[in-house]
Amino acid sequence: MSFLSATLSRVKPSPTIAVTNKARELKAAGRDVIGLGAGEPDFDTPQSIKDAAVRAIAEGKTKYTAVDGIPELKQAICEKFKRDNGLDYTPAQVTVNSGGKQTLYNALMATLNPGDEVIIPAPYWVSYPDMVLLAGGTPVAVEASLETSFKLTPEQLEAAITPKTKWFIFNSPSNPTGAGYSRSELKALTDVLLRHPHVWVMTDDMYEHLAYDDFEFATPAQVEPALYDRTLTCNGVSKAYAMTGWRIGYAAGPEALIAAMRKVQSQSTSNPCSVSQYAALEALTGPQDFLAANNEIFVRRRNLVVSMLSEIEGLTCPVPEGAFYVYPSIAGLIGKTTPAGTRITDDEAFATALLEEADVAVVFGAAFGLSPNFRVSYATSDAALKEACSRIQRFCAALR
Repeated sequence: MSFLSATLSRVKPSPTIAVTNKARELKAAGRDVIGLGAGEPDFDTPQSIKDAAVRAIAEGKTKYTAVDGIPELKQAICEKFKRDNGLDYTPAQVTVNSGGKQTLYNALMATLNPGDEVIIPAPYWVSYPDMVLLAGGTPVAVEASLETSFKLTPEQLEAAITPKTKWFIFNSPSNPTGAGYSRSELKALTDVLLRHPHVWVMTDDMYEHLAYDDFEFATPAQVEPALYDRTLTCNGVSKAYAMTGWRIGYAAGPEALIAAMRKVQSQSTSNPCSVSQYAALEALTGPQDFLAANNEIFVRRRNLVVSMLSEIEGLTCPVPEGAFYVYPSIAGLIGKTTPAGTRITDDEAFATALLEEADVAVVFGAAFGLSPNFRVSYATSDAALKEACSRIQRFCAALR
């Protein structure tokens, strides 16, 4: 009998973290590797947020807090949801967690029973299915292909719902594609959900403020108020506020669900870092002008990457509406061989060869549930992106 839990055998390590670690190892060994795998802004945390953390330390705010967040931060989150999304919540409907990942995990742990199904549009963030599995549920991936701009159709959602469906996980703008659902596209999905009152909605709005061009962000409970009582609206400060390492995520939803999530957290991590909570309070209530300035930089980087990758024969690179990823298809490159003799049998083989032969680290599409693609994070400098895309161009041009 194995010493390790049988549950653990159902999940795999995060591929995105594995790619990032591999790139770091190669860099440490002296290789000139450009890492495009990490979903992390290269911007520094804004100064006012860092100053708030320093003040919290100086004022001795370094003790345990309430299990799922200080009252001031919960109130600020309520005000954020009202201001940005037109959603009314009370502090009792809010939970604060150690990163957005814990928010989702707590909700799944608090609600899933064996046999419960969770619908997850693919491509998906790599952790969704494994968190469902850890919580004892069954992930049901539904492919949203390039032909539908990586967006789930209402017909696909309808077909995926069964009597066992408990949650529908919704992410817009998306990791890994950057695809964003318009209000009308979102309304078409919520119309389906209205017909199935046993299905709850878990939104991952982490990229809310990273929306470009004419795309306007909306969240399900905002578009369809009738879903308010069965929606967990999740967000955090990691991406837009460049606070990935601070580890603060949050959500709002029905009080009974929030209380159940609090119970899970009380017996796992307890409260999020006290200092990080005060930093997040400043993030949500302090100056917001840097959001637009950062987005201008992201749009420039997005356009650079899409332009250069679109020049590659056999590769298709859609223009994303938000986040900081592109998700090119390599359908036209499958079956070719690299100068080193590696046959491109799938997107994992492509990503492996690209790292080993061109020193560019990307994440292969199979990790996100849709192939043959790869994900590029353009949350790095223009110079690094230009050099990386040039290397990808040369790598692909050399395929035979």
